Amino acid sequence: MIKTNAMRMLTAARIPFETMEYKVDENDLSGVHIAEQIGLPYGQVFKTLVARGDKTGPVVFCIPCAEELDLRRVAALTGNKRLEMVPVKELLGLTGYIRGGCSPIGMKKKFPTWIDESAMEYDRITVSSGARGAQLLLDRAQLLQFIQAETASLTVK
Repeated sequence: MIKTNAMRMLTAARIPFETMEYKVDENDLSGVHIAEQIGLPYGQVFKTLVARGDKTGPVVFCIPCAEELDLRRVAALTGNKRLEMVPVKELLGLTGYIRGGCSPIGMKKKFPTWIDESAMEYDRITVSSGARGAQLLLDRAQLLQFIQAETASLTVK
């Protein structure tokens, strides 16, 4: 496994993490597929989504892999009237990551980041390593502090 930017940043910050590798299926890049491969509950495996607000610009959200982002709720939460998902073709240039390998750790720029409050149910959660084929399992509280994320209810209920 290659060392990703996210892994290097966590190592430099002395934040312990475990790398959980999985077989990439180009036809199914879903977090649900990843959760099933690494043997963790869907609620513990978080996917990273990047949206663009009409007032704030890019905003990052980490939600459980089987859930759907509530765009109306998160627009209001972030002070935007409208939020749209960043098109896949713009993701690499904006974040430095590709679809299926987008990590909230180590993006090209620091964007406001939110993690769904359901993460509080787990001591450790997984997020993408920054490359397809590996998730990072790490302490939820350390992750929140390191990426300066806020928690809130982000998903469709």
